[in-house]
Amino acid sequence: MPDPAAGGDALVPVVILLVEDDEVIRRSVAMALERYGYGVTSAGDGLTGLELFREGGHDLLLLDVMLPELDGIGLCRRIRETSTAPILMMSARGDTPDVVSGLEAGADDYVVKPVDTAMLVARIRSLLRRATVAPTAAPADAAVAAADGSRVRPPDGSARLDQSAPSHQRARLVFGDLAIDMAGLEVFLAGEPVALAPTELRLLLEFVAHPGIVLYRQTLLRNVWDFGWDGDSRVVDLCVQRLRKKIDAERIEMVRGFGYKLRR
Repeated sequence: MPDPAAGGDALVPVVILLVEDDEVIRRSVAMALERYGYGVTSAGDGLTGLELFREGGHDLLLLDVMLPELDGIGLCRRIRETSTAPILMMSARGDTPDVVSGLEAGADDYVVKPVDTAMLVARIRSLLRRATVAPTAAPADAAVAAADGSRVRPPDGSARLDQSAPSHQRARLVFGDLAIDMAGLEVFLAGEPVALAPTELRLLLEFVAHPGIVLYRQTLLRNVWDFGWDGDSRVVDLCVQRLRKKIDAERIEMVRGFGYKLRR
């Protein structure tokens, strides 16, 4: 994966799969992205887009909701069966049903057409940054499981993990039956691996860094999605719903009118 902070200006360009049935929009969006240095592969329908995706080599997918053969929602679901690649949906109206359906299908974010190029590129860069999640320090009061299965806490209370140890020897953050290998960025529930999309993983790491603390939706938009005032809180709610289904719905508690918190 190229350096996401460099956008499309890295030595090896980021390659985007654009699936849009309107030829005029498809060409104009592709040209705009190419001017920013991105590589673009285009398709005019969902089935062709799925075939191109399966050929590999794409760092991010930009999908229209309304597509012939296989619509964007169905295409998103098919892709999520095998891939955690960042997915950005395009909706003609930004209607709630389109937005909700796309995010529930596994999309990471959405934009409304006609698409402002600067906004589109900002969202793409944000998604690419999220796709390269960096490990963070463990919370000071987190229990840590050593390689032998025992739970330990460093005497200074820092609970930092040894990221240089081999994977089978690394310590894990433990919250009940939820374990997180911060160095390998792997999540386990009751000993079984849990496949999380990059945004879901970043969201979980944000909760893990603040156990028991209510995180406001706008805080999560800023820290996980890199959005300020223009972010859509529906993105947070739907991504939290997906995460809860994967790691046990009771583990993340909704605090009505405020946000969410990770149960200790």
